[in-house]
This record gives sequence, C-alpha cells and structure tokens, in this order.
Amino acid sequence: MLQRDIELVVLERDKKVRRRKAARARLNDKLRRGELPTFQEIVEARGLVVRERRDSIFSDAWMPLALLFLFLGLAGGRNAALLAISLILLAIYLVASWWQQNALVGVTYLRSFDRTRVFPGEPVTMSITVDNRKPLPLTWLRFDDRLPVAPLEEGVIAEVTGETHGSYNLQNVFSLSGNGHAQRTYRLRFPVRGYYRVGPVVYRSGDLFTLFTVERERDYMQTLVVYPRIYPIEALGLPAREPFGDLRVRQSLFADPIKTQGIRDYHPRDRFRDVHWKASARRGRLQTKVYDPSTGMNLVVFLNVATMHRHWMGYDPAQLERAISVAASIASYGVEQKWGVGLYANCAVPKSDQPIRVPPGRSPDQLAHVLEALAATTEFATGSIEKLLQQESRRLPWAATLVLVTAHTSPDIAAVLLRLKEAGRRVALISLSAEPLPALPGIISYHVPPGIPAPPVGPTTGLDSRALSEASLARVPVPEPLYDGPEVEGP
Repeated sequence: MLQRDIELVVLERDKKVRRRKAARARLNDKLRRGELPTFQEIVEARGLVVRERRDSIFSDAWMPLALLFLFLGLAGGRNAALLAISLILLAIYLVASWWQQNALVGVTYLRSFDRTRVFPGEPVTMSITVDNRKPLPLTWLRFDDRLPVAPLEEGVIAEVTGETHGSYNLQNVFSLSGNGHAQRTYRLRFPVRGYYRVGPVVYRSGDLFTLFTVERERDYMQTLVVYPRIYPIEALGLPAREPFGDLRVRQSLFADPIKTQGIRDYHPRDRFRDVHWKASARRGRLQTKVYDPSTGMNLVVFLNVATMHRHWMGYDPAQLERAISVAASIASYGVEQKWGVGLYANCAVPKSDQPIRVPPGRSPDQLAHVLEALAATTEFATGSIEKLLQQESRRLPWAATLVLVTAHTSPDIAAVLLRLKEAGRRVALISLSAEPLPALPGIISYHVPPGIPAPPVGPTTGLDSRALSEASLARVPVPEPLYDGPEVEGP
C-alpha cells in the first residue's frame, strides 16, 4: 500500500510539472506573436495556486425585476417612479459588477523580512507593502495572511485559526486611492527552533456599495528558519581544551596545505609537490614543508533523534531539543577551531525520505548549513543510528573524529562504537541519558545530565546572549530579506 501511495504522489508531481511546462510554452507563443497574456495564463505558467470566489447579495431575479420595472414604466405612460427604480437598479448592478471585475486588477501584496535566519527568541520584523496600480480607487481591501506565531504588537487582529496546528490569521484592511500605496510593519518572535511557513494569503475586495465581493487565495509561501540554541562547550560539562583528545596526527596526509609549521629535510617518501623550492635553494638541499595536521582535521557529528530505546515508545520532546542543541554546540566549536565540520542524523529531510547528510567542509557558510539541517530535524527516525554510523563512516576521511550525540546508549550502539574504535577510527560519545554511561574502553565519553544545558529563556523575558557562543553567531551569514517579487492580480 505504501509503495502504491508513493507511486501516486510521484505521478501527481509529474502531472503538475507537465502542466506547468505546457502553460509556459503557451505563454511564450503568445508573447512571440505580440499578444498580451491573460492573468490566468500567467498564473498557470508560474505554477501559482489561485482560488477565486465571487459573492453577491443580488439574486438571479434582480436583473429581470429591473427590466420588468423598465417595461412597466414605459408601458404605463412613462411612469417616473417605475423608470427611476429600474434605472437605479440597472446602474447599481452595472457599476457594482464592473467594480467587482476590476477590484483586484493591479493589486500587489508583498511580504518582506529583515532577516530569515534567526535564533530562538530573536525578533523578526515583517513588512507588508500593498499597492493599487490602477486609477480605480478601492474603498475597502482586506488581506488575510496565515502566520505561524502571533504578532507582538497589541491591538493587531490575529485570530487563532486552529488550535491543532497553532496558526494565526493576520487581518489587514486598507482603503486605497487610485495608484495608492500602503505599508505596515509587525514584529514576530519564534520561541523554538524549526522551519516556519508563512502564507498563503487571501485577497478580498468589492464595489463601493459592498454588493459584489471577490476573493482570491494565493499560494504565496515564505520560509523562516529558526536555528537551535548554541551553548559554549563548557556549559555542557565538556573541557574547553581538546574535549575529543589530541587531534594531531603524526603524518600530514590529512593536513591542510595552506598552513605550514616549518620545513625539514626531504625524505624519499615525501610528495614532490610538498618541496619548498626557495628554502631548498637557500640551504643547498631539498627541503619539505611541514604542515599543521590539526588544521586538516574533520569533526563529524552524528545525531540520534530516537529518544527512547524503541521507536514505538514515543519520544521525549525536551530530550530531543537538548540533543539538537548539544549537536549544534559541538559543530559550532569545530568551526571555531577551523576544522571541517559535518552532520549526519537518522531523520528525514523535509519532504523526503532520505536522512540528513551534511558532508564535512570548511566553507564560510558551513555552520549555517549544519544549523539549517538541525532546524529541520524531526522526531521521526528513518533508521537506527548504529546502521547510519556503519554506512557513513566508510565514506568519511579516515582521520575524521566521529562524535555521537544520543539521548540513550543501547548495547547495539555501544557495540558499533567499539567496532569503529577497534578499526582505528576516532570515536567520541556524548550521552544525555539520566542513566550512567556504559563502560566503553578507549572511547572518550561524556555524560550531559538533565539540566545541562540550562532550559531556554522564555520569549517574554528576552534572550540571554551570554548563553550563546558569540564566535559561532558571527560566522552565521544573515541573508538578504526574502523577496519573491510582487505578484499582480490581473492582466
């Protein structure tokens, strides 16, 4: 049954892709012929989901009734009262229906943020810009925007639309003149880490008399990423210096060729590209560069999202958040030491069935990649952590240090760690369990008991910046405000 469901989902995605390609081809053909595409064609080509609904207080009998009054007025010797009623009804109907047809033409709604990557408790400024790009004024224009959290401003109309998923409906009502412009600003605060979706948005407007209304729902979605909290490793009970042992190696096979410690006499086993030619010419014999082995080390964090010994036993949300924060703190420490840092977790990537994999690297935004992966971490384990350790360790550099962060240590996990150690791998264990650590000879093990790190500061009391690693935060790039571009409702 599961395989059939997967096949149906894949077929449905293929159909959507084919429909979008066909719509783009039709749009390009029209543009090449010099014809102006319609609004519906533009929407289909861009893959936007737009639902439209029109309402009216008029019934189907109103228009025949107006014509009847007109006929009776003309037949009754041009009765002024009947003619006036019929003309008023006809004028209101024609003006209101025309207004309804053009109310949302040229209306744009743009949502922007001062930053889209934050830590828990940090405020985010959201700006809403509305434009009416046509001469027709709008006496009322309403937008309903779906938010994951309520705005911090008091008096803002933000109604809870569902207690199960905790979303809020931000309502904004505007009155815009022809070619009018309006902007409003709100502040949002996210108490916990995660991926937050903002949208969709619903447009509503109508005629001057509010007799005819039109409503359109746009799939205008944006994502905000809230990183997990980062703590100094001292706050986790780990030593500040060499918490995972002496990471220097005797040979420079895995050393960083950029940093050198010095030079020495050439040995036949040395690589020819490591010869220091200037020093060789000065000394009269071949000299070889000596690299700093520690700068070439890789620190790979393995996160076990299973907080119970058996998956059917459920999970502990507090333990999972602690494990994610510990993994983020260790990755931050590795970046500070200029090591190559990677992350592997036995949970699925959002909208995928593949486990989270961030190969070790030293790029300037490597920490941001790791934190984004941790922000997307869920409690659903795709497999056992011991299986993930066995599979991925074969693909990692031999000199890499493997650090396992887990809420519990089962005999299977301990057996895998011991086998990796016997094979010559660098292995470390960080356990968050309340139980004492098992005996693992030769493996560096740390026990982070409950209460360490300290519980997060609530969103109303502010963010304790001293609990965060300032050096790590400085290395996380903050992208430009998210901008999808204004979407014009209408041709």
